[in-house]
Amino acid sequence: MKPIALAIEGMHCQGCVQRVSDALQKIPGVAIEKVELGKARLQIPDGTESAVLAALDNIGFDARIAKAG
Repeated sequence: MKPIALAIEGMHCQGCVQRVSDALQKIPGVAIEKVELGKARLQIPDGTESAVLAALDNIGFDARIAKAG
């Protein structure tokens, strides 16, 4: 597991925070530390960065890795 921070564009409300949280929880092995407007901190298995970004893209959010642990 490694820590990552995400910058997420398009989040405007707590509903967005919940949608992002729900999408991330569906990815095997991902542990959410915190999701808030515009950002998230996670622990992910090695090699799952693209799955995380794709899951958020699928629900309409543009995300990028802000920093890796």
